[in-house]
Amino acid sequence: MKLIIASNNVHKMREIFEILGGEFPDMATLKQAGLNIDVVEDGDTFQANAIKKAEEVLIASGYPAALADDSGLVVDALNGAPGVYSARYAGEGHNDADNNAKLMRDMAGVPTEQRTCRFASAVALARAGKETICVIGYAEGILLTQARGENGFGYDPYFFYPPLGKSFAQLSAEEKNSVSHRKHALEALVEVLKQEQA
Repeated sequence: MKLIIASNNVHKMREIFEILGGEFPDMATLKQAGLNIDVVEDGDTFQANAIKKAEEVLIASGYPAALADDSGLVVDALNGAPGVYSARYAGEGHNDADNNAKLMRDMAGVPTEQRTCRFASAVALARAGKETICVIGYAEGILLTQARGENGFGYDPYFFYPPLGKSFAQLSAEEKNSVSHRKHALEALVEVLKQEQA
Protein backbone atom coordinates (compact mmCIF):
# COMPACT_ATOMS: atom_id res chain seq x y z
CA MET A 1 0.00 0.00 0.00
CA LYS A 2 1.25 3.48 -0.89
CA LEU A 3 1.68 5.69 2.15
CA ILE A 4 2.12 9.43 2.42
CA ILE A 5 3.79 10.79 5.54
CA ALA A 6 2.04 13.97 6.69
CA SER A 7 5.15 15.86 7.70
CA ASN A 8 7.87 18.14 6.36
CA ASN A 9 10.07 17.51 9.42
CA VAL A 10 13.11 15.76 7.95
CA HIS A 11 14.16 14.24 11.30
CA LYS A 12 10.73 12.68 11.87
CA MET A 13 10.55 11.41 8.30
CA ARG A 14 13.93 9.70 8.58
CA GLU A 15 12.85 7.94 11.79
CA ILE A 16 9.55 6.80 10.25
CA PHE A 17 11.26 5.49 7.10
CA GLU A 18 13.81 3.57 9.18
CA ILE A 19 11.18 2.04 11.49
CA LEU A 20 8.24 1.43 9.12
CA GLY A 21 10.03 0.76 5.84
CA GLY A 22 9.53 -3.00 6.14
CA GLU A 23 5.76 -2.60 6.45
CA PHE A 24 5.34 0.17 3.88
CA PRO A 25 8.15 0.00 1.29
CA ASP A 26 6.36 2.58 -0.90
CA MET A 27 6.37 5.81 1.13
CA ALA A 28 6.39 9.44 0.07
CA THR A 29 6.81 12.66 2.01
CA LEU A 30 4.53 15.65 1.39
CA LYS A 31 7.30 17.26 -0.64
CA GLN A 32 7.89 14.12 -2.74
CA ALA A 33 4.15 13.95 -3.43
CA GLY A 34 4.18 17.60 -4.53
CA LEU A 35 1.76 18.52 -1.77
CA ASN A 36 1.98 21.83 0.03
CA ILE A 37 -0.39 21.54 2.98
CA ASP A 38 -0.01 22.93 6.47
CA VAL A 39 -2.63 21.47 8.80
CA VAL A 40 -3.49 23.70 11.76
CA GLU A 41 -2.67 21.75 14.93
CA ASP A 42 -5.37 23.09 17.23
CA GLY A 43 -6.20 19.88 19.13
CA ASP A 44 -5.76 19.72 22.89
CA THR A 45 -4.17 16.25 22.76
CA PHE A 46 -1.42 14.65 20.68
CA GLN A 47 -3.99 12.13 19.41
CA ALA A 48 -6.41 14.83 18.20
CA ASN A 49 -3.65 16.60 16.27
CA ALA A 50 -2.30 13.38 14.72
CA ILE A 51 -5.77 12.25 13.57
CA LYS A 52 -6.59 15.67 12.11
CA LYS A 53 -3.30 15.78 10.17
CA ALA A 54 -3.62 12.24 8.84
CA GLU A 55 -7.24 12.65 7.71
CA GLU A 56 -6.72 16.03 6.04
CA VAL A 57 -3.61 14.83 4.20
CA LEU A 58 -5.40 11.64 3.11
CA ILE A 59 -8.13 13.70 1.44
CA ALA A 60 -5.74 16.26 -0.08
CA SER A 61 -3.27 13.69 -1.41
CA GLY A 62 -5.56 11.07 -2.93
CA TYR A 63 -3.21 8.42 -1.53
CA PRO A 64 -4.78 5.24 -0.10
CA ALA A 65 -3.15 5.89 3.29
CA ALA A 66 -1.67 8.81 5.22
CA LEU A 67 0.43 8.67 8.37
CA ALA A 68 0.76 11.57 10.79
CA ASP A 69 2.50 11.95 14.11
CA ASP A 70 2.17 14.53 16.82
CA SER A 71 4.73 14.40 19.55
CA GLY A 72 6.18 16.43 22.34
CA LEU A 73 7.68 16.59 25.78
CA VAL A 74 5.53 16.15 28.90
CA VAL A 75 7.12 17.45 32.12
CA ASP A 76 5.46 16.37 35.37
CA ALA A 77 6.60 19.41 37.41
CA LEU A 78 4.98 21.68 34.78
CA ASN A 79 1.64 19.82 34.87
CA GLY A 80 2.33 18.26 31.48
CA ALA A 81 3.75 21.31 29.69
CA PRO A 82 5.09 21.93 27.11
CA GLY A 83 2.89 19.06 25.82
CA VAL A 84 1.04 19.79 22.57
CA TYR A 85 2.79 23.19 22.51
CA SER A 86 6.28 21.62 22.49
CA ALA A 87 7.25 22.99 19.06
CA ARG A 88 6.07 26.52 19.92
CA TYR A 89 6.70 26.62 23.67
CA ALA A 90 8.60 29.91 23.47
CA GLY A 91 5.98 31.35 21.07
CA GLU A 92 5.44 31.34 17.32
CA GLY A 93 8.54 31.91 15.22
CA HIS A 94 10.93 30.65 17.90
CA ASN A 95 13.37 27.78 17.44
CA ASP A 96 14.58 24.75 19.44
CA ALA A 97 17.16 26.83 21.34
CA ASP A 98 14.47 29.32 22.43
CA ASN A 99 12.13 26.51 23.51
CA ASN A 100 14.90 24.84 25.51
CA ALA A 101 15.90 28.15 27.12
CA LYS A 102 12.30 28.77 28.25
CA LEU A 103 12.03 25.22 29.57
CA MET A 104 15.23 25.64 31.60
CA ARG A 105 13.94 28.95 33.02
CA ASP A 106 10.61 27.34 33.95
CA MET A 107 12.41 24.41 35.62
CA ALA A 108 15.09 26.44 37.40
CA GLY A 109 15.66 25.16 40.94
CA VAL A 110 13.54 22.02 40.52
CA PRO A 111 15.47 19.11 42.10
CA THR A 112 16.44 16.02 40.09
CA GLU A 113 13.86 13.73 41.72
CA GLN A 114 11.10 16.08 40.56
CA ARG A 115 12.40 16.42 36.98
CA THR A 116 10.60 13.33 35.65
CA CYS A 117 9.32 13.68 32.10
CA ARG A 118 8.47 11.70 29.01
CA PHE A 119 8.38 12.08 25.29
CA ALA A 120 4.98 11.16 23.84
CA SER A 121 4.22 10.33 20.23
CA ALA A 122 0.72 9.82 18.86
CA VAL A 123 0.69 8.18 15.44
CA ALA A 124 -2.44 8.17 13.29
CA LEU A 125 -2.96 6.13 10.13
CA ALA A 126 -5.87 7.33 7.99
CA ARG A 127 -7.00 5.03 5.19
CA ALA A 128 -9.56 5.44 2.43
CA GLY A 129 -12.79 3.67 3.39
CA LYS A 130 -11.49 2.50 6.76
CA GLU A 131 -11.46 3.77 10.30
CA THR A 132 -8.45 5.84 11.32
CA ILE A 133 -6.09 4.04 13.70
CA CYS A 134 -4.40 6.10 16.42
CA VAL A 135 -1.86 4.79 18.93
CA ILE A 136 0.52 6.47 21.38
CA GLY A 137 4.01 5.61 22.58
CA TYR A 138 6.19 6.99 25.37
CA ALA A 139 9.83 7.19 26.39
CA GLU A 140 10.40 7.95 30.10
CA GLY A 141 13.25 10.18 31.20
CA ILE A 142 14.67 12.85 33.48
CA LEU A 143 15.07 16.49 32.46
CA LEU A 144 18.70 17.59 32.64
CA THR A 145 19.86 21.03 33.75
CA GLN A 146 22.60 21.20 31.08
CA ALA A 147 22.48 20.12 27.44
CA ARG A 148 24.35 16.93 26.59
CA GLY A 149 25.16 15.65 23.12
CA GLU A 150 25.10 16.96 19.57
CA ASN A 151 22.65 14.58 17.86
CA GLY A 152 18.88 14.64 17.69
CA PHE A 153 16.69 17.72 17.66
CA GLY A 154 14.19 19.60 19.80
CA TYR A 155 14.48 18.76 23.49
CA ASP A 156 16.80 15.76 22.93
CA PRO A 157 19.91 17.35 24.57
CA TYR A 158 17.99 17.84 27.84
CA PHE A 159 16.19 14.48 27.86
CA PHE A 160 18.18 11.94 29.89
CA TYR A 161 17.22 8.32 29.18
CA PRO A 162 18.16 6.24 32.28
CA PRO A 163 18.24 2.74 30.66
CA LEU A 164 21.10 3.85 28.38
CA GLY A 165 22.63 6.41 30.75
CA LYS A 166 22.67 9.10 28.05
CA SER A 167 20.63 11.98 26.74
CA PHE A 168 18.70 11.42 23.51
CA ALA A 169 21.18 13.80 21.82
CA GLN A 170 24.07 11.50 22.84
CA LEU A 171 22.50 8.49 21.09
CA SER A 172 23.17 7.45 17.53
CA ALA A 173 20.15 7.47 15.19
CA GLU A 174 20.04 3.66 15.46
CA GLU A 175 20.10 3.75 19.28
CA LYS A 176 17.41 6.41 19.47
CA ASN A 177 15.19 4.64 16.94
CA SER A 178 15.38 1.46 19.02
CA VAL A 179 13.98 3.13 22.18
CA SER A 180 12.14 6.31 21.15
CA HIS A 181 8.53 7.24 21.81
CA ARG A 182 7.94 7.21 18.05
CA LYS A 183 9.39 3.70 17.81
CA HIS A 184 6.97 2.49 20.52
CA ALA A 185 4.02 4.16 18.77
CA LEU A 186 4.96 2.81 15.33
CA GLU A 187 5.42 -0.70 16.77
CA ALA A 188 1.97 -0.44 18.36
CA LEU A 189 0.58 0.59 14.96
CA VAL A 190 2.18 -2.42 13.27
CA GLU A 191 0.59 -4.68 15.92
CA VAL A 192 -2.87 -3.21 15.26
CA LEU A 193 -2.42 -3.75 11.52
CA LYS A 194 -1.35 -7.38 12.10
CA GLN A 195 -4.42 -7.99 14.27
CA GLU A 196 -6.62 -6.54 11.51
CA GLN A 197 -5.16 -8.95 8.98
CA ALA A 198 -5.36 -11.98 11.30
